[in-house]
Amino acid sequence: MARMRAVDAAVLVLEREGVSCAFGVPGAAINPFYSALKGRGGIRHILARHVEAASHMAEGYTRAKAGNVGLCIGTSGPAGTDMITGLYSASADSIPILCITGQAPRARLSKEDFQAVDIAAIAAPVAKWAVTVMEPYQVPMAFQKAFHLMRSGRPGPVLIDLPIDVQLAEIEFDIDTYEPLPVWKPAMTRAQAEKALSMLNEAERPLIVAGGGIVNADASDLLTEFAEITGVPVVPTLMGWGTIPDDHPLMAGMCGLQTAHRYGNATMLASDFVLGVGNRWANRHTGSVDRYTAGRKFVHIDIEPTQIGRVFAPDYGVVSDAGAALKTLLDVATEWKIAGRLRDWSGWAGACRERRKTMKRKTHFDAVPLKPQRIYEEMNRAFGRDTTYVTTIGLSQIAGAQFLHVYRPRDWINCGQAGPLGWTLPAALGVRAADLERRIVALSGDYDFQFLIEELAVGAQHRLPYIHVVINNAYLGLIRQAQRGFDMDFEVSLAFDNVNTVGHAEVGYGVDHVAVAEAMGCKAVRVRRPEEFAAGFAEAERLMNEFQVPVVLEFIVERVTNISMGAEIDAIVEFEELAERNEDAPTAIALLD
Repeated sequence: MARMRAVDAAVLVLEREGVSCAFGVPGAAINPFYSALKGRGGIRHILARHVEAASHMAEGYTRAKAGNVGLCIGTSGPAGTDMITGLYSASADSIPILCITGQAPRARLSKEDFQAVDIAAIAAPVAKWAVTVMEPYQVPMAFQKAFHLMRSGRPGPVLIDLPIDVQLAEIEFDIDTYEPLPVWKPAMTRAQAEKALSMLNEAERPLIVAGGGIVNADASDLLTEFAEITGVPVVPTLMGWGTIPDDHPLMAGMCGLQTAHRYGNATMLASDFVLGVGNRWANRHTGSVDRYTAGRKFVHIDIEPTQIGRVFAPDYGVVSDAGAALKTLLDVATEWKIAGRLRDWSGWAGACRERRKTMKRKTHFDAVPLKPQRIYEEMNRAFGRDTTYVTTIGLSQIAGAQFLHVYRPRDWINCGQAGPLGWTLPAALGVRAADLERRIVALSGDYDFQFLIEELAVGAQHRLPYIHVVINNAYLGLIRQAQRGFDMDFEVSLAFDNVNTVGHAEVGYGVDHVAVAEAMGCKAVRVRRPEEFAAGFAEAERLMNEFQVPVVLEFIVERVTNISMGAEIDAIVEFEELAERNEDAPTAIALLD
């Protein structure tokens, strides 16, 4: 046993639990914790410019590698409230991050002290656990519990709030005998696997829906092997994209209202059975439940018991970690395959492949200003297979999901459910902090990019290089497209005549992103015409490698482009024919003609 401050014990626990990087902003009420960080020196700290951004950096850090837990630190009051969006985003997507806040002294908590707010109560709805630690000896135990909760069952975030006098109090603590608590994860039984496979065997046109739980379980190889043994095509969700490579013969495309492929929706509509693994039937994937479920049976496997039946009642539900379930399913399926008990679905799989060949959206346009579809075509060509894409929400994300290609798990790092604007830039920095080798490409519209644009300086200061593709139409493009239903285009334009850009930027496009990026210590490249693509991508790579800072690669696109989407998976409005005529009106294309 050794006598030490509570915060010194907390940092020792963080190190023992595997934390090696933190993102945050110091302040008076959290300075004791920072003194412990400095004293130990084993945890790298990256200074954010905004605490919300620090929470998104922690998210990106967690999402980048299996086993990572991102750490976000801030002071009392507004630092904690700034973290709420990050906690919500992490909770919604089952991402473990640990948020630590400073707090006023215990004696002042009920006296409206400066920056004293009940952050635990505020954070509780968007965290697995949120606590203000009131006894110094409980500090290391609270951290131990936090890691146990974050990793057990459905992963998620935790907030620990530390009054300053609790931080400074001395306690007895023995790190030498400290051990992380065992992680609890439910596992599918053989009987459950046999029942699920028996139901699968009765189907003529089955699909596997692969969710983000497979990524969290680091079980993508098991999914691909299971699909290959059974011969059943796979429809990944947006959070599960990359669990099976895009060019795999059994990759059947994504289904949904926005981030989906025409062939993925058509295949879902043609199916008669769905095995969902580690997914939650999100509404952007299903559309209306009645339309999505009609004519097919469902088996749902999820680590969280309350997810089973939450959106609709499956024909059979199993509570299990996705990895454990796939391992058991694979074992049984392999035995059945050898014994000749598995049905042959090769004809169905061939029909799915044929849809993938013939139901593609057009991307090759030579127009100026650029059409965004062409940019994604060129990104596929320039960046290749070994690229990690980071993005959040908007037409750029939706089009990216429709046109880009992803071949590995954790190469599509996307804020799926919460979708806060500004998420992309700090998340990309967190991904880079977690992995210094991989090629990272962030994807933003101009509004997402502007939300937390100050974090470019973090990338420059801490040498966190990546390429940030900005699709600039000077519009809130997704909201503008949604406003068509109200016959309006109201308060969604970002365009203005910038008096400082005449002669060297795009007149009428407002913010000069190149100038801002350079002012932040980064580099930038602007592309306006199709013949500039190759040189633009090459220059962005060169600048990133030479200067080791973020590089903004901005594409000036037409102001109005409608991206395919709809209210139901069998009623997606396509705009391909109109894109050539540059008209702002829909053309419905039936999926199963």
